[in-house]
Amino acid sequence: MWSDLKPIYRYPILILGMLSLVIGTLAGLARLGSWAPPIALQQVAQHGVLMIPAFFGTVIGLERAVAIGQRWAYMAPLLTGIGGVALLLGVSPSLAIGLLMLGSLVFLIASLKVLRIQQAVHNWILLGGAGGLFVGNLLLLNGQTVDQVLNWWIAFLVLTIAGERLELSRLVVRDQRKRVSLALLSGVPLLGAAIGMVNGAVGLTVFALGLAGIGVWLLLFDIARRTVRLNGLTRFTAVCMLAGYGWLLLAALLFLGRAQGWGDIVRDAPLHAVFLGFVFSMVIGHALIIFPAVTRLKIPYSPRFYLPLLLLQLSLLLRIVGGLSGNSHFLVHGGILNALTLALFVLTLVWSIFRGQWRKRADTA
Repeated sequence: MWSDLKPIYRYPILILGMLSLVIGTLAGLARLGSWAPPIALQQVAQHGVLMIPAFFGTVIGLERAVAIGQRWAYMAPLLTGIGGVALLLGVSPSLAIGLLMLGSLVFLIASLKVLRIQQAVHNWILLGGAGGLFVGNLLLLNGQTVDQVLNWWIAFLVLTIAGERLELSRLVVRDQRKRVSLALLSGVPLLGAAIGMVNGAVGLTVFALGLAGIGVWLLLFDIARRTVRLNGLTRFTAVCMLAGYGWLLLAALLFLGRAQGWGDIVRDAPLHAVFLGFVFSMVIGHALIIFPAVTRLKIPYSPRFYLPLLLLQLSLLLRIVGGLSGNSHFLVHGGILNALTLALFVLTLVWSIFRGQWRKRADTA
């Protein structure tokens, strides 16, 4: 009853998450005034919900369920995946967000289960990330706006990545003081999000300082500093990590600037420095490691993956420069290129999956 779910039964959950990604991306284009199909136009207000709790909540929840290896844990990504599709189908937003909240609750319980199995520092950080997702979804269900819960969701993603990188760097970062220091830093964005519910400027300042602290720690101690000197997939992953850490530091600076009133820093710049620059650089770098673990599909590495990574950096730079300078053409065209870059990455991933299957058949022929 409690045995793991076979890979073939994980695919529908993954597809639910991908639907939220596709429509959420198109809804983001619609927000910029670009063309989008009617279903995406109807979801403009739900762009953030589709991208974070519906898509990332599903795929990260699926990864956590695979790590636990028990069927009950798959209820987390299943509920968030269904919640995202419910939004697309026009179901009552309260019901859809309720499903997202329930899914994040199961995800939180699953993270507690992992911590119970292994009392490690990185699992405490991962638990903090799961808590950020749950609190954000709960506040959204209770009537808060997406803008009011975004910092909780950002904390979810940043802490999840920080915890996973600490786990991967365990053979390099053996000093317990350094590991605990990352855990303490990881609590700062959560504290900032909580303070922000009472005092926006103070909360955002604390939140930004927390992101900066995590970014500096990762740049100083993450294993990517060593593995970038190697070859193949190992170097590619390290390049993605280091690029992402740079974007995280920039996002922290921009958030701090908004909190302190340094000029007219538009909201779009720090948000997408985090979500596209930091998070999606991590997605591109980890996809060839995590995706096979979840699906059991062989995905061989190819240098072609550098192309979407490079285009992501350039298109995001164009978007942020456009936002900060007030150049709407740069902003919109950067956003369009962001979407095309994500599409290119997915196509490159699919091409690599087929190449892996052909190679497998050739080896068994």
